[in-house]
Amino acid sequence: MMKKFLITAVFVTFAGVSAFAQRFAYVDSEYILKHIPEYVSAQKQLDALSEQWQKEVDARFSEIDQLYKAYQADQVLLTDDMRKRRENEIVDKEKQAKEFQKTKFGYEGDLYKERIKLIKPIQDRVAKAVQAYADNQGLDMIFDKNSQITLLYASTRLDKSNDIIVRLGYKPGTFAK
Repeated sequence: MMKKFLITAVFVTFAGVSAFAQRFAYVDSEYILKHIPEYVSAQKQLDALSEQWQKEVDARFSEIDQLYKAYQADQVLLTDDMRKRRENEIVDKEKQAKEFQKTKFGYEGDLYKERIKLIKPIQDRVAKAVQAYADNQGLDMIFDKNSQITLLYASTRLDKSNDIIVRLGYKPGTFAK
């Protein structure tokens, strides 16, 4: 029993010492990305595409709304056959509009694919720069201030975002507008 206690105490002591020897830092990925002109440009492209496609979606739903209002106004004058055709036309157009919306904005839709094409290479470059920086500085972990990990406190001396911006070949402190 005493041997187990001593072994456990020694293990906990060594584990505690090695835990304190670990070196941590954090970066602000959003801040870093704002310093990369290609990212700012890609984000503007994505915003423009999104806005264009949203206008198309809105136009389609506006057309459906007009068709429905016209149908309601004419409904009493229509035969059963004419009423069914107009209802089917409205339902079909609504399905098409929803499908268009899903194709553009849905999970793995066109906007998602475009985002991957434009943004992922930049994110990969940042990730490589972070890894190279960590290796060079002997850091054990680098956290992203903007990820799901919650930092309750972080000393600014641990923020290595500017070092990553410099490693990527950009000048920190100035956002591309």
